[in-house]
Amino acid sequence: MPIIVDIDVMLARRKMSVGTLSELVGVTPANLAVLKNGRAKAVRFTTLEALCVALDCQPGDLLRWEAESD
Repeated sequence: MPIIVDIDVMLARRKMSVGTLSELVGVTPANLAVLKNGRAKAVRFTTLEALCVALDCQPGDLLRWEAESD
């Protein structure tokens, strides 16, 4: 998948657990795991905004595009 989700990177930088982020964002830990492992098909802007608020970052800190290698 060419869209890479870097939630783990931001969690490490903020020294925050997945459980804490889950509570702050209002998303279940299971749904957060789907998102951070790159298995999500979509993300709501409200969820992205809540992630940015909780992690004090920009959307580009959480999502990046990478070309697929052949």
